[in-house]
Amino acid sequence: MLDICVLGDDVLRTECKDIKVFDSALKMLADAMLETLKEADGVGLAGPQVGVPEKIFVVWIPEEDPLVFINPEIVETSIETCPYEEGCLSVPGMYHNVVRPKRVKVQAFDADGKPFTLDADGLLARVIQHENDHLHGKLYIDYLTDAEREKLLRLYEKKNKARKNRKRRV
Repeated sequence: MLDICVLGDDVLRTECKDIKVFDSALKMLADAMLETLKEADGVGLAGPQVGVPEKIFVVWIPEEDPLVFINPEIVETSIETCPYEEGCLSVPGMYHNVVRPKRVKVQAFDADGKPFTLDADGLLARVIQHENDHLHGKLYIDYLTDAEREKLLRLYEKKNKARKNRKRRV
């Protein structure tokens, strides 16, 4: 399992680089990311979240096959939007409504270097957008108003301080 970077780690604010080599190491990274995602009980995980500033993310929605996106590009979004409560493995324990387009069309490569285009809606469309944001140094909290973000960050700091104090006592 890979370590998941959390809020404050510089890599989360990095503009990621395109992946140019499709080899066994890339497949191993994708497999390790999927395993980490499963263990963390998430639905999406991007390269920077595991310290890899490259354009890769994985998605694994319950009862669907896992997906690997290399060098993804969202080429179309719907005008219709909807709010949905989002969280992030890199901002553990924090959730907030974020408004995003309901549908997206994404072009990417799989781990073998084969190009594909995917039309997605619902949760899959949301996860694709969320993970794609990670590849550009953007977090879901960036969509919040200043007041909402400040409130969420204060609560996050408070929870982390409590968690660190518990660990010290053990």
